[in-house]
Amino acid sequence: MTTDDDIMEATFAALCKHGYADLTMQSIADEFEKSKSLLHYHYDSKEDLIVSFMEHLLENFLQEFDEDSEADPMEQLLRMTEIVVEGDDSEGPDDVHMALLGLRAQAPYDEALRAQQVHNDRHIRDLIADIVREGIEQGQFRDDVNPERFAAVFRSAIEGAQSHDVILGEDAPTEIALAGIEEYLLERLLVEGESLVDDEMAASDD
Repeated sequence: MTTDDDIMEATFAALCKHGYADLTMQSIADEFEKSKSLLHYHYDSKEDLIVSFMEHLLENFLQEFDEDSEADPMEQLLRMTEIVVEGDDSEGPDDVHMALLGLRAQAPYDEALRAQQVHNDRHIRDLIADIVREGIEQGQFRDDVNPERFAAVFRSAIEGAQSHDVILGEDAPTEIALAGIEEYLLERLLVEGESLVDDEMAASDD
C-alpha cells in the first residue's frame, strides 16, 4: 500500500469519527500511522486533502462497478442501484455513505469541494448514459429513451435514496424507494417482451 493510500484511509477514518465540520489535519494525522510531516508534505491544507479524497472515492466506485462491466446493461444498472443505495450493509447506512453526505452538505460553501463533486457527478452520469446507449444498441432498452435525461433522473433517484437512508436510518423507506426505482425507472427502460424480474434472477444466479 502506498503512502497516498494510507493517507486516504486515515482521512476516511477521521471523517467517520469526526464528520467534516470537526475534521482537522491533526485528527487525520491521529489516524495516520506514518509521520505527520508526510501528511503536510503531500497536502497543504485540509481542503486539498478532501478534494483528493473525493477523487479517491470516485476511483474506488468505478473500480467496484467495473467488476460488473461484462454484465448486460440492465444488470449493470441494478448493480449500481445496489452499490449506491445499500452500500456494504443492507441493514443500514455504511460509513462511506455517511462520509459522502457530510461532504455533499459542505460543497455549497467550498468552491474546490463543489468543483470536485460536480466532476464526480458528471462522470457517473456519463457512465449511466453510456450504459443506456449500450442497452438501446443491444435491443434491450427502448430506442425513444434519452440517455442523458435518464442518467440525470436515475442518478438523482439513487443518490436521494442513499441520503434518506443515512439521515433517517431505520425509518428510511429504503425498500419502497428501491421498488419505485425499479418499477418507475428501470422497468420502463425495457422494450416490450423484456422483463426486469428475469434480469434480477439472472444477476442473483451469478
